[in-house]
Amino acid sequence: MSATALPIPVLETGRLILRGPEERDFEAFASFGASERARWVGGPYPRFRSWGAFLGAFGHWALRGFGMWMLECRITGTTAGRIGMIAHDGWAEPELGWHIYEGFEGRGLAFEGAQAARDFAGRHQGLDRVISYIDPANTRSARLAERLGARPESDGTLLGQPVTIWRHPSVKAT
Repeated sequence: MSATALPIPVLETGRLILRGPEERDFEAFASFGASERARWVGGPYPRFRSWGAFLGAFGHWALRGFGMWMLECRITGTTAGRIGMIAHDGWAEPELGWHIYEGFEGRGLAFEGAQAARDFAGRHQGLDRVISYIDPANTRSARLAERLGARPESDGTLLGQPVTIWRHPSVKAT
C-alpha cells in the first residue's frame, strides 16, 4: 500500500515537503529510533519496534484524520525528520511534535516544518492552540517551542516521565 492510499495532505514550504510516510523513509526513521536522539521520545528502540511505530503513523492518520508528516528536503529529496500532530492513547489533547534526524539539526528546518504543520492543523483540522510535551532536559526542543511562540503552561507526566506542557498560540488569530 502506498502513502497515497490515505488522504494525507501534502504541504510545501520554501525548503521542505511535508508528506505522508513512504517505505523509502523507513531507514532514516529506524536510524533515528535506534539513536540516542530518540531518548526524548522513549527510545532508543530496536528496529522491529521502529517498524511498528512507522506503520502506526499510517494508523494515526486513518483513525484520527491527522498525524505526523515526513519532512523531505525539496532540493535533495532526503528524509530529514517528521513533524505533525499526534494524540496517542493517554494524551490529554493533541500535541505538535517533531523529530529531526541527524545531520539536519541547526538549519531551521524544524521551525519551518512545525510552523507549516501547526498552521495547517489550526486552519484545516480543528487543532488550534495545541500543546507540545517537552522533557525539561530537552533544551533544544524548548528553544524551538519558544521560537514558535509557545509558552510553558504547566508541568506534568507523560509515559511516566516528567514533562513541561507548552501551549502554542492560536493560528486563527494571525
